[in-house]
Parts: sequence; C-alpha cells; structure tokens
Amino acid sequence: MWTSRRAISLHVALVVFVPGCVALTWWQVSRALGGNTLSWVYTFEWPLFGAYAVYMWWKLVHDVPGARPGHQATPDAMPSAGSETTPDATPSAGSDATPDGDDGPEDAGDDELAAYNRYLADLNASGRRKRW
Repeated sequence: MWTSRRAISLHVALVVFVPGCVALTWWQVSRALGGNTLSWVYTFEWPLFGAYAVYMWWKLVHDVPGARPGHQATPDAMPSAGSETTPDATPSAGSDATPDGDDGPEDAGDDELAAYNRYLADLNASGRRKRW
C-alpha cells in the first residue's frame, strides 16, 4: 500500500506541495508585515491548502479500490463477457439493439458506433486492469 506506484506518486506530490505552501506562507507573512494588508489573508490561506493536501494524501493512500461497493477487486471476479449481471444489462457487443429491445433509427446504421462498442467489449473481455 505505501510503496505502490500510485502511493509513491502521491508521496512525491506531497513532498513538493507542502514545502511550497510553507514557503508561500513565509513570503506572505513577510509581505503582510511590510504593510500589504491583503497578504494577511494569504498568510492563513496557504497553510489551509497545505493541510488539505495532507488530508487528501492520507485519504488517497489509504483508499482501497476493491473496498468500494460495486467495484470488482480482481479480474477473476469479473463476470464473463456473455453473462448478464443485472436485469437491465446492455446487449452483447455485436448487437445494434438498445437495452429495451428496439432498434433506434439513429443507431441502426452507425458502423463506427458498433465498431467502438466491439472495441470496448474486447477491452472488457481481456481482463486487464486499469493503470492510473
């Protein structure tokens, strides 16, 4: 969890962003003490941004994609390409029918849409996981 590719990118982003917020806070404090009254607002704003970054880092590092309801954790748990998972499941990839069974006049002759749907069905059937 802490050393995954996603987690490491989050660590790097935090290590860059939080010191940036500290530096900008210090800069705004020096400007505010020099007489720029608007900088007092930014003096308190940058630490809030830094704290929010730490909060989001913590949430994202501990986010387990498989723990979300309705999300399949492994490709093995995915249903086969031809099986229906819900009563309102979409038709198979080669079909031009809409889910309710009628052929829409705008979709009946759209070869490009049918080719794209076949492409998406092939991606789903391959079982490869998304890589962010």
